[in-house]
Parts: sequence; C-alpha cells; structure tokens
Amino acid sequence: MTAPSTTEADEPELTPTAPTEATPRRTFGLAAATALVMGNIIGGGIFVLPATVAPYGSVSLLAFLVLSVGAVLLALLFGKLARRSPVTGGLYVYPRDAFGPFAGFLSAWSYWTMTWVSIAALAVAAVGYVDVLIPLNDSHALGALVAILALWLPAAANFAGTRWVGRVQIVSTILKFVPLLVVATVGLFFIDTDNFGAFNASGDSVPGALAASAALLLYSFLGVESAAVSAGEVDNPERNVGRASVLGTLGSALVYILGTVAVFGLVPHDKLVDSGAPFADAVNSITGGSWGGTAIALVAVASIVGCLNGWILLAAQMPYAAARDGLFPAPFAKVGKGGVPGFGVWACAILGTILIAFNYTAGPDTTFRVLVLITTFTGCFPYLLSAAAQLYWLARGSRYRVRPAGLVRDLIVAGLSFAFSFWLIAGAGYAAVYQGVLFLFAGIPVYVWMRARQWTGEPEEAEGSEESEVAEGSEESEVAEAVA
Repeated sequence: MTAPSTTEADEPELTPTAPTEATPRRTFGLAAATALVMGNIIGGGIFVLPATVAPYGSVSLLAFLVLSVGAVLLALLFGKLARRSPVTGGLYVYPRDAFGPFAGFLSAWSYWTMTWVSIAALAVAAVGYVDVLIPLNDSHALGALVAILALWLPAAANFAGTRWVGRVQIVSTILKFVPLLVVATVGLFFIDTDNFGAFNASGDSVPGALAASAALLLYSFLGVESAAVSAGEVDNPERNVGRASVLGTLGSALVYILGTVAVFGLVPHDKLVDSGAPFADAVNSITGGSWGGTAIALVAVASIVGCLNGWILLAAQMPYAAARDGLFPAPFAKVGKGGVPGFGVWACAILGTILIAFNYTAGPDTTFRVLVLITTFTGCFPYLLSAAAQLYWLARGSRYRVRPAGLVRDLIVAGLSFAFSFWLIAGAGYAAVYQGVLFLFAGIPVYVWMRARQWTGEPEEAEGSEESEVAEGSEESEVAEAVA
C-alpha cells in the first residue's frame, strides 16, 4: 500500500482499513478511474434533465452551480475516506467501520437500491433518443422494449470482466465528450436570451424551486463516488481515488453547466418543457436541419449505454463487499473469471427490468421523473452516512495529536457534505422520501435474516470467493496514525 506523500502529511488521516480482497485486482489506473467517474456521471442526465427541470425556469441553472460545488465537496470527502479504507465497497465500508454492521448494511442496501433504480432510469432515458433515430410512434410497449434492450446489452458485456469495463469507459467517455463540448461551446454563439423564459416558472418561492430542481438534477451527478466504490480495482487507491473523483467531477460539471446553458438558450422554453430529446433539438437549432439532431441522438444512445456499462459494475460491487462480510446473501460474493460479481449483475438487471415494465404504464416522461426522485433519497442516504462517518473519525482523531489546520479543513468538507446531502433529501419532496424510506425498510428483514444465520452458526459464505481480510483493529490502530 503506497504511503501518503509528504505534501499531505498534515492531513488527519487514520490507518486504512485492511482491504477486503486477499489479492486485490488493480485494473484501473488514474485515467480509467477518472473515465469511470465521468462516464457514470455523464450518461442519461445531461441528455434528458434539461427538459425535466425546464418547468422550474432558469433558476435550475443556479441549481446546477450549487450542485457542482456540492459534488466537488463529495468528491473531496470520498478521496479522504478512500485513503483510510482503499477497498471495494466504499460507501458501505465507511459507515460500517464507523458505526457498525447495521449502518453499513443500510448504506449498502440504499446504495444498491439506488444503482438498479438508476439503471432503470438510464435505460428509460435512452428511449427518447432512439425515437429520434427510429420513430416509436408513442408506443409504450416499444418504449419499454427499447429500454429493456438498452439495459441488457451492457449487462451482458459486464461478464467480460472489469478490465474490459474500464476500456469501454475510456472509449465511451471520449466518444460522447467531443460532440457535447461542441454543443457546449459552439452552441453558446447561437443563444437567444428570449428562449430562457422566466427565472422562476414554478409558481413556488425561489428557494423552493431551487431545492426542487436540485433534487432532480442530483441524478445527473450520481456517480461521483464511482472510484470510491470500486477502490479495490483502482491502482494506488489511496492517491488515485481522490484524484479521479475530483477530476471526473470537475470535468463533468463544466460540461453540464455549459451544455445546459446552451440548451436553454437554443430551444424555446415552451418546446423544451415537452422535449424528449433536448440536446437533439438544440443541435437542430444550430444546424437548421435534422441531421445534427440525428448525430447527437446516436451519441446520446452510445453515451447512455456506456454509462449503463459502468453503473452495472457498481451495482454488483456494493453488495459484493457486504456479502463478503456476511451482510448480504452469499451468491452476491461470488466472482466470475473476469473479476465481476456475476450474481450482482444478474440481480440488478432483472430488478431494473421489472421496474421498467412496472412503471412504463405511466408513460416514459413520468417514469423517468419518478425514478429520478427515488434515486435522490436512496443515493443521498449513503452520502449522508459517509459524511457522518468522516465526522466521527475526525472527532475521535481530534483527541490525539492532529494538526489543527488539517482537522479544520476536513471538518469543513465533511460538515458541508453532510448538510448538502441533507438539503437534497429534503428537496426531493414528501413522496420521494416516503418511497425511499419504504425501499430502505424493505432491507431490514434481509439484515435480520443474515445476522440470525450468523448467530446460529450458519454464516453465509460464498463458495470460491476469497476470504475477507477486513481488520477489526484495536482502538489505537484506528487513530494512532492521525498525526503529522
């Protein structure tokens, strides 16, 4: 494990948790890890959400700025936490180490729920752009079929292994960034300010509209934790997880803000509200024809499929880490020859398919909005617990010889990350929080069952999986290294 550099010696870091893999597979370098973060962040969100938040008015552009700052704070937080626990599982490992197995399970369950719900939402997002290429004639059955196909293609590809997933992420990230940057730069010269509409078109107060639009837009930043969740596959994770998280988030934020401003300025507000493919409409406004929109639609579909490729990997990695600790059913801990937990891939693909089929009766636009709001709660809850875990470690470390400058800096990052996550959960609204809590509570019987099996001497162990080496170190080992 690489030691921290002397330039960061003043940081109040604690001894890292021992890796959960006996022989970690370090298949992601900094470039691949950054591409994983950017590829997972920039998927369906950038191509669909401008239309989803258009009813709130251009106040949603301000929400994007606020979210960008919050996402960078989260990236910094995960970088700090990954230095302590540079292992696969990230958002599960941090609460578990700080607060015990039940907190770890709730975080893993919530994040796992978010991943397969997000996968379903991404697949639905692809439908609007496929419709530009091949008219679906508003058929819900065809739309559901396209969404399910968009989900299963990358699911099948995941069985090729994590190294292949990393390569696909690099290629798909480059593929989608070139045209997106063209729209985000060239499009700025064609903006008509009359297209922006009212600053606050929601009828609510500005703070209310800001919080509501931010809750929807959070979906576009889900993935900031990608490198932390897959830290066991990242080369030199103590350094590269933080770097990849920050670089990927900053790059994504730049494209998001410029691209959304361009879309708002290129597409008339009344048309944008009802658009199923806002970026295609924006490019058509630039070119004055339909060929540009068709090209963007092709890129959007490729981008979403590439994003699904990375998200499916994350959906398998989180329960894999929990299963190795006996908190998820044993099949989740089984790893195939390619290094991918195959059962986790099957589980998220099947659950995503069921969710698509169940929700498509309400129509693709409504389906996307409902799924996005559910992911706001299930995604922010692990963020909240991770920030709380960092605050806990800092509070314990403060009893030892921690340099004040490093402690204050990390306390600010963790505190603001906690407040940011809480604000987003509140902004999601009653219905989203209610449904999210139901998803969360649905996991409690699973936890009770798994713990009961452990207490009765029937531990869940995955046949053929490596033995967990998670350290249950002493009090001193958890805090003694928080010194300069």
